[in-house]
Order: sequence, then structure tokens, then C-alpha cells
Amino acid sequence: MPEHTPRGDGSTSTAPVPRVTGSATVDGDIAEIIGQPLPWEKLDGSTVLVTGAAGMIPSYALYTLLGLNEVRDAGITVLALVRDLDKARRLLGPVAERGDVVLVKGDVRERVELDRKVDLVIHGASPARPALHAASPVDSIRANVNGAFGMLDLCVASGGARFVLMSSAEVYGQRVDDGSLVGESDYGAVDILTPRASYIEGKRAAETIAVSYHAQHGVPITIGRFGHIYGPVMALDDGRVQADFASDVLAGRDITLNSDGSARRTYTYLADAVSGMFAAILLGEDTAYNISDRDGFISIRELAEAFTHARPEKGLSVRFAEGVDLSRYNSVKGQGLDDARLRSLGWAPHVGLRRGLDRTLAWHEERAEGTRS
Repeated sequence: MPEHTPRGDGSTSTAPVPRVTGSATVDGDIAEIIGQPLPWEKLDGSTVLVTGAAGMIPSYALYTLLGLNEVRDAGITVLALVRDLDKARRLLGPVAERGDVVLVKGDVRERVELDRKVDLVIHGASPARPALHAASPVDSIRANVNGAFGMLDLCVASGGARFVLMSSAEVYGQRVDDGSLVGESDYGAVDILTPRASYIEGKRAAETIAVSYHAQHGVPITIGRFGHIYGPVMALDDGRVQADFASDVLAGRDITLNSDGSARRTYTYLADAVSGMFAAILLGEDTAYNISDRDGFISIRELAEAFTHARPEKGLSVRFAEGVDLSRYNSVKGQGLDDARLRSLGWAPHVGLRRGLDRTLAWHEERAEGTRS
């Protein structure tokens, strides 16, 4: 197992690199996450349920736990809850066949039965694609509300397992001042009479359900409010701008914006976000943490330009479309998350935007090369 592994972006990881996925990009990311100075021993010998385990952020949480088994002999058993076993095996690859992973078929909109108790639930199952919020709003709100009730009931049945909710920056809603970074108590308004509010109100309800279980049943909880996350394993047809831009660059197309590109968001690399989530789980004493990199608070246009600069040899540019239906998009013009509370735990992003975009594209290029070979 190499101690010093060169990365495609020019960086070098000094942590032992676990062979979890077989992807140099992803396994290198996992090495950097578990190389963070966190009290990982708190997870030793635990049984962890990860819901939505084939999704982008939950899958990296799964890989991190398995990396701890390889590098630290942590003895963690991971129950990976997925809706479609065949799809999960396809997305997770060799990970699905490991002895320390148990695939569990289940839908969080309904009751989920387990044959064992768990010590930790990392709840990431949620319809995250924006198109689903408008097209299937009932499914969206049901997944978030029923899922929270169901997973918290499992925590109670397990004797007080810790519950970790992957929430969203969208819980903050529309604020009067869109120019400043949003802290964990800076809530704004939400127009609840729109189908798209099904996702926002579902996440808000899930957070309230979690704190209610903590108050009534003593369930330890951690809420991570994720900003706009990008990285390897991101589906190119996800529907969010970071996926669209990656798809354009990989295909050698100019990036076309469906707005003036002025809306600002906090874009955070996947490995930085997951290391932040584990910092909140293992060190945090507050209920909620923004999981974001404030240095990634940029406009959509700036993000598009950064994607084109990640592969300058392709000579791509940023263009603007006309006659677009803006009702499909989040109306909040500025939604940057303040990461001060997370940084107070000693966390700091290690990858950042430039290297993160390179690694995101590299993973897809790596897969394409594997397909051609």
C-alpha cells in the first residue's frame, strides 16, 4: 500500500491509500479524508446504516467507512440501504461484494426493517435532483418526512443510535440580504404554495423531526446542511449546473447559461464536504452545521468559466441562451453558506475549487478510458 500517491491534479497524498473502489481519483480522495486528524476510533467496531448509499454524498460516506477498515482495521460493518439492488451493484461496483458491506433493499418512504441494531445512521436518501421536486412533489416530501420518522424510529429501537441527517442549504429559503454568507440561524422565507417547496419543506420538517426525537427520546443527532456539492460519482444528467457544466466540458461543448449567471452559491468539492460531515459527527457539539467551503462562494458564470479553465486545451467558452423558462430554477439569487462553525472544529477544505474541478473531470475521463480499453 503506497504511502505517497501522486494525484492527477499535481498534489500528493501522504496517507495510505485504501483500495476501496479501484478508482485512483476516488481512492485518493478517501485517503485524504481518513488522513484528517479526527477521532476515528469512535467508529471502531460499529454498525453503520447509510441510506441512499448509491448516491453521490452517501457513497463517499460509505467508501470512507470502508477505507477506515482497510487502513485502521476499524471493524466497521456498513448496511447500505438502496432502493434498487441491481442499480446499486452497478454504481458501487466491487464495493457491493465486500464482506464488510451488506446491501439492504428498502424505500425510506415506507417502513424499513433491519435484522440487527445499529450504532449510527447516516441518512442521505432523498430525491435530490431538482427536476423531481417539480415533477414528483408528493414523492419528494414523503421521502424526506417519512424517511426521517423511519430512520429515527430505528435509532430508538437500537437503543439510541446517533442520527445524522444530510440536509440542504435550501432550508434557509429566501433572505432579504442575498449578499452575505448564511449562518446556521439565518432563516428566510419560503413560498410554500409551490410544488418545488416540497423539497425545502421536507428537509425543514426532517430537521424538526430529528430535534423532536432528541428531545423526547434522547437520540443524539447531527444535522449537516450541504451546499452545492460536486465531484467524482456525480451523475452528468443530475440536472444541477455543476453536472451540466462537467458534461459540456467532457463533451467538448461550449457552456450555455440559461440565465445571466449572476446567482451565487457555495460550491464545495465532495471529499471536502464528506470530511466536514465526519468532523461534525465526531467532534461537533452543536445540532446543525453548514457543510460548505466559503471560498467556493461564486456566481454560476464564474463556475462555468472555472470549468472551461479546467481543460484549457479544449478552447471552450461560456455563452448565454435566450427564452428560458426560469420558473424551473431556484429563485434565490445568493445562497452562500458560512462555514465558521465547522471550521471552529478544526476542519478546513483540503482540495478547493480548482483542484476539485480537475478531479471531477478526471474521474469521468478515467472511466471513459476504462470503457475504451
